[in-house]
Amino acid sequence: MSGSTSTSTSSSIFPKTDIQTEDDEDGTGLVYYLDSPLPTQTVFDQARTQVQKPTSVVGAQRRLLSSRSDTFGVHSDEEDEEEQALPTEAEQKTVSPLSARSAGDAALFSPPISSAPVRPSILITNNINFARDGPLTAPVPGSSPFSIVTPDTPNQRYRGWLSEVVKPLEEFIDEPINPREYYLNLTEVAEGENGSVYAARVSENANLARLSKLPPLIKAQDVEGQANGETKSIAIKTVPILPSGSTKLDELRKELVMLRGLMHGNILGMHALYVDLVEDCLWIRMELMERSLADVVVLCEEGLVLQERVIARFAHDTLEALQFLRSHNIAHRDIRSDNLLLNSQGILKLADFSNAVKVSPDSPIVNDAVGILYWQAPEVRAGPYNALKIDIWSVGATVWELAQAAPPFADSVDAPGDRWPRLRKPEIYSPAFHEFLRLCSEPASSRPDAQALLKNSFVNNTCGRPVVGQLLQQCIAIEQVVSQRQEGEEEDEATLMIS
Repeated sequence: MSGSTSTSTSSSIFPKTDIQTEDDEDGTGLVYYLDSPLPTQTVFDQARTQVQKPTSVVGAQRRLLSSRSDTFGVHSDEEDEEEQALPTEAEQKTVSPLSARSAGDAALFSPPISSAPVRPSILITNNINFARDGPLTAPVPGSSPFSIVTPDTPNQRYRGWLSEVVKPLEEFIDEPINPREYYLNLTEVAEGENGSVYAARVSENANLARLSKLPPLIKAQDVEGQANGETKSIAIKTVPILPSGSTKLDELRKELVMLRGLMHGNILGMHALYVDLVEDCLWIRMELMERSLADVVVLCEEGLVLQERVIARFAHDTLEALQFLRSHNIAHRDIRSDNLLLNSQGILKLADFSNAVKVSPDSPIVNDAVGILYWQAPEVRAGPYNALKIDIWSVGATVWELAQAAPPFADSVDAPGDRWPRLRKPEIYSPAFHEFLRLCSEPASSRPDAQALLKNSFVNNTCGRPVVGQLLQQCIAIEQVVSQRQEGEEEDEATLMIS
């Protein structure tokens, strides 16, 4: 594929300043996280069907929700589609330096039990020859106040306390829109303490012209899909709105303001924000992703192998995102495998800007300690630090993690040091790989920035994106084997209990 750069001045939820997109990126047919179906297995049911919530197979403890940042698009370069992607079984047994990720690195939070109306759902099937005629799934009968409440301003539209709580987000909300009329057949694919993420489809019959906050290119894709009778898959993240308010809404506004107008192909984007009056929650529309790098790493204990050129591809995409942020004096401050997500085209996108900060280039020093210890630059723990320097250390820690299947210092009882632990089987990695890790762990004063590291020989020796696609397919195959094994073990335990 070949990439291109374009600039748009059309109005959207955020005024455009810097936009980098891909010609052939249509954002369709994507799936997200461990138990999600392949695009060919997703059928949108004509009537509301209750679907069982997906059950985690491997690494459920590493599932985290995706970003609320305001970006979309794709960055790519020329690919070597004939490259051999994955090692043979024999190679995996003899070459792999990877070991199991320790459990409990992050917790999976379950949402509270609720008597909320049944959400529209999607049907997962192996039959790709399905009929798509018939009526669309409608909102829950009798539960939505939109049929009688249609004023356009928050004070008129939202009842008492709700109006006050969402007022700080007013400039970002597509106010007149009932999202249940535009996004149908939601099925939960990820959950956490702050809300849930759902796979959904864009309605074929909705009046898309009324969606005033969508970025122009995303809206154009929706319109084109509707005209062609195609179903477009997206993600909806829900965030509960409470009468007492929530710090999560404050954090959301901070992210929206910071990233206003910034769009890049390696940054996961929020496309629009809506209020759902049925369940008093925000609906955040985003691109639907495949899985996080943490979800990939956890499968190494089941035999998955990450080649050096695959790791280089992930490092390259991360550095592209950081270089763009640096040009706008923004530090992410939470680079780690959980916040690096892949779509089905093999493109990595940086997510979760809750710890990000915008600084002055003349005074980038901050004091607050943020991030997770294993990926955290040592100067963050020592006091005031240069915010624009710490992300590079975290990139190095993530590369170390991808090679070793666990983050650095995870097995140490001592406090993390200012240099990486020794790699297992260091001889199997190239000199360029070792040099890259060394540069990332340099003291802040001499640590290179993303622009300099993008010229590094390790980062420039990447695999093609089709290879990442093959890796993702192997992840699915491994999960299926693990699921079958777990089912057999449960049957054996049940048999023993009976006997």
